[in-house]
Amino acid sequence: MNPTSPPRPRIAVLGSTNMDLVAYVAKAPRLGETVTGREFRTVPGGKGANQAVAAARAGGAVTMVGAVGADGFGVRLRATLAEAGIDTAGLRTVEGPSGTAHITVDDEGGNAIVVVPGANGTVTGLEPGDEARIAGAGALLLQLELPMSGVVAGARAARAHGVRTVLTPAPAQPLSPELLAATDLLVPNEHEAAALTGLTDPRQAAEALLHDVPEVVVTLGAAGCLYAARGAEPYAVPAPRVRAVDTTAAGDTFVGALAVALGEGRPVREALGWASAAAALSVQRPGASASMPHRPEITALAEEHPPHT
Repeated sequence: MNPTSPPRPRIAVLGSTNMDLVAYVAKAPRLGETVTGREFRTVPGGKGANQAVAAARAGGAVTMVGAVGADGFGVRLRATLAEAGIDTAGLRTVEGPSGTAHITVDDEGGNAIVVVPGANGTVTGLEPGDEARIAGAGALLLQLELPMSGVVAGARAARAHGVRTVLTPAPAQPLSPELLAATDLLVPNEHEAAALTGLTDPRQAAEALLHDVPEVVVTLGAAGCLYAARGAEPYAVPAPRVRAVDTTAAGDTFVGALAVALGEGRPVREALGWASAAAALSVQRPGASASMPHRPEITALAEEHPPHT
C-alpha cells in the first residue's frame, strides 16, 4: 500500500454465510409452474459474507463473525472469505449443513430467493473472542439472516465499545427497541422501509425511521438512494445508469462499500455516490460475491458519475 494512503478502515461483520444455488431462467416460474433454466451455478453468498467481501474489495480490513457447517460448502465458504483477505478466526464450524440460498434469476436481472439458515441458525449469541473482534473495529455490519438474539448481542457489544453499527434490516421483520437503540445507521431498501413503517413513499418512510435511529439510507435500486438524518433535509443520490444482469447482492455491495467510504472519513454524499457506483458495477455481473467490484474500478466509475452537489 502507498505509505501516503489512509489507513484501511477496520470493519467487523456479524452475519450469515450461505452457498447460493442459482438458476438462471428467461422468466421466473409461477406457483405450480415448471420452467427450463439455461444455467446453474453455486456461488458463495449470504448477506453477511457478501458485505464482508464487498468491504474487503473496496479497501477495508475486514473480520467475519458467524458460522459455517461441517460440509463441503462450509470449506468453500471459508476459503472464499480468506481469499478476499478477510480474517475468518471468528467464523466457527458447527455440525450439520451450511446455510444455503436457492435463487432464481430472470432475464431482467430480477431475483426470487429462499434462504435455508443451516449453520447460521446456531449463532444465537457471541462466542469468546467475538466481542474483542467487534471492539477492534470502527464499524460493525449487521443483517437479519442470523437469529435475532445473535444480532442484538452484536449490536449491544458494538454500542458498549463505541463502534458504529450499520444494520441492513433484511429479511424484513419487526425490530426490537433494543436493537434500534444500538443502531447508528439503518440501510433498508425501499420495500424493507415500507415493511418497517407501513409507508410506501421512501422519503416519508425514511423520516419515520428517524424516530428510532439517527441516520437512514433507503436504497432505491437503479434510482440510487435517499439519505436522511435527524436535523437535516433528506436528499437523493443518483446511481450510474447501467444494464442489470443480476441484482443479487447489490444492496450488500452498497453497504460494504459505504462502510469503507465512511470509515475513511469521506463526506456522506461522496460516500453514497461511491457506494452507488460499487452497486452499479455488481449488477452488471452474475452471482453474489463473484460480482463484487474492486476498489480501483469503483473509484473510476464514481469519478465518471459524481453525485450532485
